[in-house]
Amino acid sequence: MADTPLRIVSYNVRYFGHALRGLASTVGPKRRVSSAIAALDPLPDVVCLQEVETTSFRSSVAHRPSHPGETQLQAFMGRMEEIFGTQGREMPYDAFYFPAHHYKLGTFSLYTTGLAMLVNRKTLRVDRHNVEAPAQITYHHVERLKERKQSRICAHMRLQQVGDGRAFHVFNTHLSLPTPFAKEFWSTKDKMGRGVNQLHEARKLVGLLLEHSQGEPFILGGDFNSPPASPVFRYLSEEAHLTCAQVAVGQIDPSLIRGFPTAGFMHMRMHLDHLFSGAGVRWVDMEGTRPFGDATSRFFGLSDHMPLIARFTLDGSVPVSPPVTNGG
Repeated sequence: MADTPLRIVSYNVRYFGHALRGLASTVGPKRRVSSAIAALDPLPDVVCLQEVETTSFRSSVAHRPSHPGETQLQAFMGRMEEIFGTQGREMPYDAFYFPAHHYKLGTFSLYTTGLAMLVNRKTLRVDRHNVEAPAQITYHHVERLKERKQSRICAHMRLQQVGDGRAFHVFNTHLSLPTPFAKEFWSTKDKMGRGVNQLHEARKLVGLLLEHSQGEPFILGGDFNSPPASPVFRYLSEEAHLTCAQVAVGQIDPSLIRGFPTAGFMHMRMHLDHLFSGAGVRWVDMEGTRPFGDATSRFFGLSDHMPLIARFTLDGSVPVSPPVTNGG
C-alpha cells in the first residue's frame, strides 16, 4: 500500500504584525493566519514558523494579553482553538517555541525574536526537541558588535509517525541578512545569499543536520534570506547535497534568482524561503504554494512572506528508538 504523504508548511509570519508594518502584533493577523492554516486540506502535519515573539512591548502594545504572561505563540494558538472550535473540529496541534534573541532597554523588554513549530498530534509524535537550548548558528563578522547582532538559531525535532513509528527530523531556521561589513557586500548588485556571514551560518547549519539526524531522513525549512542561484543556495543544494522541494517537483528553475518570489518589500520581490531535505525524503507536490503577491492565495496580505506548503513521503524503513521527551 502506498504511503499517505505528510504535509509541511514553512512560513515567516512577521510577528503577526504585518498590518502595522511589523511594528506591533495585532489580533487580526493571528486570526487570519489561523483561519488560513485551518482551511488547508489536508491539514499540515508540521508547521514551521519564523519571526515569532515571546512577550514584549512590540508583541503586546496593540494586542493586550488575555492573561498575565501570555506569549505571542499562546495568543496565536488561542486563535487556532477559536477557529477550529467555530468549525466544530478538534484543534490537533501542539505548539513549541524556540527563543532566539531578546532586545532590552534596561529592564524594559522592547522586542524578542524566535521560531515556532506546530505538530499535528493525530499523525505525529514528538520524540525529542531542543526547545530548552536551540542550536546557535550566528556568525559574528564584527566581534565588538556581537551583543547587538540578532541571534540566529536552528530549531530541531525528531518526530515519529503515529502507527508505524517511522522517524524523521524537522529543522527550522532563519539565516541572517548579508553583513554590510564585508567588501563583497558592496561589490555585487544582488546581495542576498552572498554574505560571508550567511555562508558561515549555512555551513554550521549543515553540520547540525548531520549531527542530529544520524542518517535518518530530515527536512530543513525556513527563511534563508537567499534566493536560488545564490552562493548560499548553491552550497546547500550542490555541496551539501540537499534537495530543494520546489526544484524536485518542478515548481522553480534553480538558475533563476527571481523566478518565484516568496517575499516582498515595497516594489521588491525576492525568493528567500526554502524547503530542503536529505536522503530518505521524496517530495510529492507543492500544492497550495503561491508566489508573493498572488491574490488568489488565502495567505495573501497576511505577511511580507508567503508560506511554502509541500507534501512528502518517507522512503524505506527507519529504526525506532525509545521516546525522549526533552533535550536536543
